[in-house]
Amino acid sequence: MATILFASCIMYAFSETAKVFKIYKGEKIVFHQNNIKDSVKSVQAFAKVYKVLQSPRCVNCHPVGDIPLQGDERKLHAMNPKRGEDGKGILTMKCTNCHQPENTSGEHTPPGNPNWHLPPANMKMVFEGKSPNELAKQLINPKLNGNKNKKALIAHADDALVVWGWNPGDGRTLPPYSHKEFKEAWITWLNTGAYAPAN
Repeated sequence: MATILFASCIMYAFSETAKVFKIYKGEKIVFHQNNIKDSVKSVQAFAKVYKVLQSPRCVNCHPVGDIPLQGDERKLHAMNPKRGEDGKGILTMKCTNCHQPENTSGEHTPPGNPNWHLPPANMKMVFEGKSPNELAKQLINPKLNGNKNKKALIAHADDALVVWGWNPGDGRTLPPYSHKEFKEAWITWLNTGAYAPAN
């Protein structure tokens, strides 16, 4: 009887641990499937998320206007391209004219990804100039985040264009945290209540 009880306890402990961790590309990532709301932990996690989303690798393609930003200086794109309805440019000036499926080698050359684009005109998802409070509220509002629920938001952390931010090509700075750290903070924020900071 004691042996059975001990085995049951081990199995329970293992199952509880499995709920807390997921394996992501061979590395352990905190997942918090228990979804315990914790405003302090949630806001602390979002502080990391916010720093990443305000880096040039994210803000440059989430500008206030319809012209993408360029470089670590976040200056207006030199070619003056426009967003277009689908976020991929207008008329003959399409993003993919210069942005190829991969980064072009060398500094001051076009970065690349097979799906290079801005958010579409009907869902601009602006990051530029947003306070932590404003951005947090925007990110969890399906009317403003591309119609994404929590499951879709978690999956979006692994979107190829998001991950590109950590492989931006020569001469471009990386976000302040690794992709693993960003994803862990992102999931923690969402699963502990997705609280918006007060400021």
